Amino acid sequence: MAEGLRERKKRQTRQHISDVATGLFMERGFDAVTIAEIAEAAEVSVNTVYNYFPAKEDLFVDREEEVVDRPSRLVRERAAGRSAAQALMDQLRQDIRERHAYVGLTEGYEQFRQVIVESPTLMARLFAIQGRTVHQLGATLREEATADPRDPTPEFIAHQLIGLQNAVLRSIIRGLAEGGGVDEVAEDALRNVDVMESLLSDTVLNYAVKNTP
Repeated sequence: MAEGLRERKKRQTRQHISDVATGLFMERGFDAVTIAEIAEAAEVSVNTVYNYFPAKEDLFVDREEEVVDRPSRLVRERAAGRSAAQALMDQLRQDIRERHAYVGLTEGYEQFRQVIVESPTLMARLFAIQGRTVHQLGATLREEATADPRDPTPEFIAHQLIGLQNAVLRSIIRGLAEGGGVDEVAEDALRNVDVMESLLSDTVLNYAVKNTP
């Protein structure tokens, strides 16, 4: 019980520091805020901040592991008879319909994105996250399809599927930046998903269909 309470306190402290840091970043920009200022605002020591977040950008992307693993998790948990591409496309459409933060359709996302694009450090981290996501999805596809270790197909398909998701996200960001309403942009995004899915080959669309138990 004592260990459980201790772990809960650690999680709460970590979340508190992250929330305080995000608020400062959104207000002043990532590069303008120091670790010392974050520690002071969160009422913890600088060492405590570094204990939870070894690098400053870790404070901004504190859900990185969840983001990296999400496509792979969706593939692993897909229903019987569904391919990997179908699992990801289904979830992408659901995210758009539910106005999820994953596709940038929540209030305040534009400001969040602006903080990223104004910081070379965060942009580099974003590209690294995307690379890790593709790599992990490729490994998951290889395992799910029992592909030969020398077969490049899983990695190439992972690039296409993550690239499609990124393209849809960019279309949403562009639509909102041009003054489109959330509902209008979401409908356009759903149409874009249909178009992009239609451009995928049968090999991609039908790769790693999950066997019926």
